[in-house]
Amino acid sequence: MSLPTEATQVIFERLPEGDGEIITDTSKPDSTFSVKTVKLNENLKNGELLIKTLLLSNDPTQRTWLRKQGNNARSYIPPVYEGNVMESFGLGEVLKSTSEKYSKGDIVSGRIDWADFAIIPEAKILNKIDTKSGLPLSYYLSVLGMTSLTAFFGLTEAGQLGKYLKEKPEKGKGPIVCVSAASGAVGSTVVQISKHLLGASKVIGLAGSEEKCKWVERLGADLCVNYKDSDYQDKINNFLGDSYVDVYYDNVGGQILSFLLTKMKEFGRVAACGAISGYNDPKESYVTTWFDIVAQCITVEGFLVFKYKEKFPEAIKILSDAIKEKKIDVDDSIHIEKLKGDSPEQKLSEIPKIWNLLFNGNKPNGKLLIEVA
Repeated sequence: MSLPTEATQVIFERLPEGDGEIITDTSKPDSTFSVKTVKLNENLKNGELLIKTLLLSNDPTQRTWLRKQGNNARSYIPPVYEGNVMESFGLGEVLKSTSEKYSKGDIVSGRIDWADFAIIPEAKILNKIDTKSGLPLSYYLSVLGMTSLTAFFGLTEAGQLGKYLKEKPEKGKGPIVCVSAASGAVGSTVVQISKHLLGASKVIGLAGSEEKCKWVERLGADLCVNYKDSDYQDKINNFLGDSYVDVYYDNVGGQILSFLLTKMKEFGRVAACGAISGYNDPKESYVTTWFDIVAQCITVEGFLVFKYKEKFPEAIKILSDAIKEKKIDVDDSIHIEKLKGDSPEQKLSEIPKIWNLLFNGNKPNGKLLIEVA
């Protein structure tokens, strides 16, 4: 097979006015994204890889990557500026390499362009996938990838529940864990790790529909409430009774975080993973019950999964064993969308629309992936 000489790319064209909603229809003049075909440089610089994109991960945090040129505010990860190719975490096949770390034929995980082919520096690669395991590649962007690792370290490190991996609590005496966005990729894994690996006595989830809540309860949650219902707080109050939450795994911020802070046990912990409620409108992420943190001596700890990179092998071993023992659902926790269209341009234009399912309430349960090739 000859090497590709051009690539079709999705370009981050313009930031929505007022940090508003993403416009995903690339045919519109005010679209957030555009699709372009460009020539690929045949001469790779030292340490560069020519890759074929296989799978792309869809994550709410990508919304925080989008910036106007000149915005140099602090960030945990390099942003994507207007006019550049949009990116996500993903998997790619190495077609050509000038890197000493990666060779032709390797399947690699890293920060991958929204494109069918791309030339990227080796610094954007996280690791090489061990294809000898025989596991589906989708696992490495979900149950054995950043998704589950984020859930795992949020609970065991930020939530300080790691002691229960070895010393299981007595039945009914384990921690009470609550998680928002519980039907999402990270949230649904938090539910399963809490209940099946850490021996949580009660697991409470919040999701966006009755159907999603039923699915979360099938995964192991003792209660899942639809946060769109006006009485969702009453349901949590009645379920807890005189009890309080030991660890709240927060993916949304805003109103839900404000409420959960009032339900935390003294010296309880909040694992702050994300604040999706404010990604399109920052005002929606405001917290109104901050004094509860002071009054109940609550620890709110933000965390980034990359900070625990040296612990990845140990965590992946624990998660792999949990999958084999059926403690973590796999088949029902991964949803893969295949790109449709008669041309590369038509196919790639579907990527923004699929990604935006994370924000418009139509996202399927579990981890949402895009199959590019």
